[in-house]
Amino acid sequence: MYYQLYELNHAMMAPWRAAADQMRIAFRNPLNPIAHTYLGRTMAAGFEVLERSTRRYGKPDFDLPHTTIDGKSVSVHEKIVWKQPFCNLIHFERCLPAGHPKDPKILIVAPMSGHYATLLRGTVEALLPHAEVHITDWVDARMVPLADGGFDLDDYIDYVIQMLHALGPDTHVVAVCQPAVPVLAAVAVMEADNDPLAPSTMTLMGGPIDTRINPTAVNQLAKEKPIEWFRDNVIMPVPWPQPGFMRMVYPGFLQLSGFMSMNLDRHVIAHKEFFAHLVKNDGDAAEKHRDFYDEYLAVMDLTAEFYLQTVETVFMKHALPKGEMMHRDRPVDTTAIRNVALLTVEGENDDISGVGQTKAAQTICTNIPDDMRMHYMQPDVGHYGVFNGSRFRKEIAPRIVSFVQAHGKASRAKPAKPVPRVIKGGKSDGAA
Repeated sequence: MYYQLYELNHAMMAPWRAAADQMRIAFRNPLNPIAHTYLGRTMAAGFEVLERSTRRYGKPDFDLPHTTIDGKSVSVHEKIVWKQPFCNLIHFERCLPAGHPKDPKILIVAPMSGHYATLLRGTVEALLPHAEVHITDWVDARMVPLADGGFDLDDYIDYVIQMLHALGPDTHVVAVCQPAVPVLAAVAVMEADNDPLAPSTMTLMGGPIDTRINPTAVNQLAKEKPIEWFRDNVIMPVPWPQPGFMRMVYPGFLQLSGFMSMNLDRHVIAHKEFFAHLVKNDGDAAEKHRDFYDEYLAVMDLTAEFYLQTVETVFMKHALPKGEMMHRDRPVDTTAIRNVALLTVEGENDDISGVGQTKAAQTICTNIPDDMRMHYMQPDVGHYGVFNGSRFRKEIAPRIVSFVQAHGKASRAKPAKPVPRVIKGGKSDGAA
């Protein structure tokens, strides 16, 4: 009944939340003399913190109306080009300048691990000037009616294959965090079938390929608890009147509790500082806080079957690196990958996917030629910094673009140039 109690609590707080918002507006009104005093700013700040702490955060927008190509600003339009009950594939369609050469197609597979795909807004923004970018926009499981069926890890792999088929030849796939395993599995299945629409390159970023290496707190929890514990304690039915009523899910609010408990002190300090910025009228700092938490606190439910199968396959059995992973009734053979170039990216301070977990893909994909593989470890960034932030824009994104351009099918038809196999901090261990 936890989910129902959560919803009841949210409904009971609605009048208080509305009242707090009205009082915030009143104490911010320039026509109110108290608004110009320390007391007025303190009251307004307190009411805003209360309202923001009790609201449900909806799915944010990507809000990427423009990008810069060849030094010119061009408009960008979101267009759904493929659709299934649990996922929409969004193409960021650019109005290209006349005479602009054809750019590579990149499919970004966003994590289905609680947050919406908009968490990768910075990833999309950094790649837009260089590529036709598509991203998986996963649907909140509580919004999918039971009549639309279930969704598990096998379905996830099928979705990735279907999207690559929809995008056509010479597509480049980028998996951020959780999807590293299903994307690698999908590519292995396609290569085993000699699928001509297998991607040209595969970039895995901060993903749990082998969680036996440098296990983090997230990995340790899965080791300490049996799968029955997860089934009994975190799986709940969607309450009425949501469209997915009675669907068994891992609720977003539980995931968010787990996220925040890992760095609770940091979040408490951030909200105290937010209150202080509001009292001081420091609008820029307060707006940065709003922007971050509007995204961070927006979470979605996961289907129970997908969550449990992922926990068991990836974090308990380590099936992929052991060569024991199955996709439906067939083994996933990573040694079948021969024609897809592989780039792995890690963050030095990643506390979600430890250093070496993503690089493990280089070890299990034994038949990729040396001149078609590269590993990069970015110093001084945590998990979030692997796919967002200033270091991503300056250090990681250019390497992804360069790798994609070097290993597209058109580029392979030309004489190959040596590709530096960057290992850490931009230092090369020599040409491949």
